[in-house]
Amino acid sequence: MYSAFLLLHVIGAVGMGFYLVLPIMLGRAPKLAGAGQGGLSEGLLSANRIAQYFLIVQLLTGGYIMTKSDYAVIWMVIITVLFLGIAALGGIISKPLKAVVAANEAGQSASEHIGKARVLSLIVLLLYLVMIYFMKFPIYK
Repeated sequence: MYSAFLLLHVIGAVGMGFYLVLPIMLGRAPKLAGAGQGGLSEGLLSANRIAQYFLIVQLLTGGYIMTKSDYAVIWMVIITVLFLGIAALGGIISKPLKAVVAANEAGQSASEHIGKARVLSLIVLLLYLVMIYFMKFPIYK
């Protein structure tokens, strides 16, 4: 059973890899025309929703794996805080991406919303990389 949950956990981590490329994709958005920005934002919204589902997989499988191993409490707290930060900011990114779509439909500039989404995506990327470090080098009791 542990092996199955570990496999699902790794698959979930790969699914969350979307957050590795999100800042790069958002960096290209200001170079696109209005319709291109809207289309890119809609695609990123869909991909973000899928990544949020992978976060649920991570929560369930990671919780199971934590109960079956002998991790230090500080490590579990750090991982939980990082996870919650990624989940929260991953959800918050949706608002500026939706605003980009709405601004483009209204014929307005979306550069402010793209900037907000890019900053949030960079923070999520940083949290994700820190989490990968702690997963690779866990702290045991």
